[in-house]
Amino acid sequence: MRKLVECVPNFSEGRNSEIIEQIADAIRKTPGCTLLDVDPGKSTNRTVYTFVGSPEAIVEGALASARVARKLIDMRQHKGEHPRMGAMDVCPFVPVANVTMEECVECAKEFGRRASEELGIPLYLYEEASNLEYRKKLPQIREGEYEGLAEKIIKPEWKPDFGPAEFIPEWGATVTGARFFLIAYNVNLLATANQAHRIALNIREAGRNESEPGRLKEVKAIGWFVEEYNMAQVSINLTNYKVTAPHIAYEEVKKDAEKLNIAVAGSELVGLIPLEAMLMAADYYIAKEKLMLADEEQKIKLVVERLGLNSISKFDPKKRIIEYMIEENQNEPLANMSLRKFIEAISARTSAPGGGSASAAIAAIGVGLGCMVAQLTYGVRKFDDVDKYIRKIIPPLYNITRHLIPMVDADTNAFNDYMEALRLPKSTEEEKLIRKQAMQNGLKKAIEVPLTTMRYGNSAWEWMIEVARYGNIASKSDVEVGAKALETGIWGAYKNVLINLPGIEDEDFKKEKLAEAESIVANATQMMKKVFAILEKRQNIKN
Repeated sequence: MRKLVECVPNFSEGRNSEIIEQIADAIRKTPGCTLLDVDPGKSTNRTVYTFVGSPEAIVEGALASARVARKLIDMRQHKGEHPRMGAMDVCPFVPVANVTMEECVECAKEFGRRASEELGIPLYLYEEASNLEYRKKLPQIREGEYEGLAEKIIKPEWKPDFGPAEFIPEWGATVTGARFFLIAYNVNLLATANQAHRIALNIREAGRNESEPGRLKEVKAIGWFVEEYNMAQVSINLTNYKVTAPHIAYEEVKKDAEKLNIAVAGSELVGLIPLEAMLMAADYYIAKEKLMLADEEQKIKLVVERLGLNSISKFDPKKRIIEYMIEENQNEPLANMSLRKFIEAISARTSAPGGGSASAAIAAIGVGLGCMVAQLTYGVRKFDDVDKYIRKIIPPLYNITRHLIPMVDADTNAFNDYMEALRLPKSTEEEKLIRKQAMQNGLKKAIEVPLTTMRYGNSAWEWMIEVARYGNIASKSDVEVGAKALETGIWGAYKNVLINLPGIEDEDFKKEKLAEAESIVANATQMMKKVFAILEKRQNIKN
C-alpha cells in the first residue's frame, strides 16, 4: 500500500503573488509530490501550502520550497497579523496513509538536517519530533517572535536543533516537526450562538475550566453564529481523528442538541480529510444500523448522508478526500492496463512483469470470484436463511481482493529495484560495499513482496470456505475456479520467494521467511481441498 505524508509549510509572504507562485511551482515540480492547496492571506501576510507524497518525496518538496523562500523572502521587511519567527515559519509533517508518526518524525529530522546544511538556517523541532517539554509546542518556541529571536537564539536553552545558534536577519528561524492530521469540522445547528457555545464547552477536551473538563479528547471547539448560513455552528478542530473522529463529534453534538430541543442541520468539513477517517465513520454507521456495505463508494455515500456533509455546499469526495485527489492508483501501471495489454506485457521479451505479478493477479481473481458468488447470494429472497453469514463474508473478500491488486505492480517494482542495484558501480571497495548492501536489500524486498501476496491470499481461505458453505450452489464452479486460482496464486508467489532466498546472506531472515512461506503454501493446498469437499457434499445433498 502506498505511503502518504502530508506537509503543510507556512511561509511569511501572503501579498506578493509572484513569490507565492514560485514557491508553489517548486513543490509542483518535485517528483512524487502533489500540491493540493495554496492559501494566501493578505492581512496575515502568510501563505499555507498543502502537499502530499511519499516520505522520501515529501522531504524533497519541503527543501525545494525552502530554497525558493531563502532567495525571495526577507524577514526584515515582513509585517503581518499572524505570529511568526521565520521566512518558512513552520513546516509540519503529518501521517496520512500507511505511515507511522515515527516515520514523520524522521522526515522532519531529515528536512531539518539538510535544510540547515544547505541553506545555513536555524531550525527547531516541535510536537512529536521534540523531546524537550519546555519547547515542544509551537507557541513556546515562537514566543517573542521574529523581533525577539536575536536575543533568544543565543541562550543555551534555545540553541536550535539544527543549524547555527545565531540570528539570520533575512530568515529568522524555522520550526519543523511531526503532528497528527488536524480535521477542521463544523456541526450546523438551528440555534443561537450561545446555545452552540454551550454544546462546544460540553464536548471540547478543555471543557469550561480545569475542574469541569469536556467529554471528548483531542478536541477543541467553540460555538458561533454564521450570518451567511443563517445558522449557528459548533466549530471543531479534531487534533487526532484516531482518538476522536468527526462522526463521534457529530453524534455527541446531536445528543446535547436533543437535550436542548435544538435541530441539527448537517455538518461542514473545512479543507481535506483522510480516507481512513471517512471509512471509520462508515464502519460506525454500518455497525450501528446493521447494514452490509463492502463497496467503498457506497460507504462514502453513507457517511456523506449520515453526517449531512452536503448541507451547505456539495461534498465532492474527489476534491475533499486526500487519497482520491492524488489518484492513488497512479503508481499501478500494470493493474490499470486492459487485460489484453497485461497478458501481452507478460508475454513480451522482458523479465518483468513475470511470474510474481501473474501470481498476484491470479490470486486476486480467485478471491474476487469468491466475493462475486457471495454478492450474488446476498439480498436474494430464497437465500434469506443464510443472510447473516453472507453479510460477514462479503466485506473481507472485497477488501482482500483490493489488497492483492496493487501486488501486481509491487512485484515488478521489487524486481526492478534489484536490477538497479546490480547496475551500481563497483570500482572501489566502498562502491562494492554499497552495491552489495543494495543488492541484499533488493533481494529482501523481492522476497517480502510475494510473501505479502501469500499472506493476503492466505487470509481469504476462511471466507472462501464460508462461501462454499453458504453461497448459491448454482455458482459451484465459480467457487471452485476461485479456490483453485487462489491456491495457484499462492503457489506462484511461493516459487518467487524460493528463487530469491539463496542469495540472502542473513541466515535468520532466510529461515524465518522460508518457514512462513512453506506453512502458507501447505495450508493453501489443504484449504482448497476443503472448499471442494464442502461444495461436493452440498451438490450431492441437492441431487
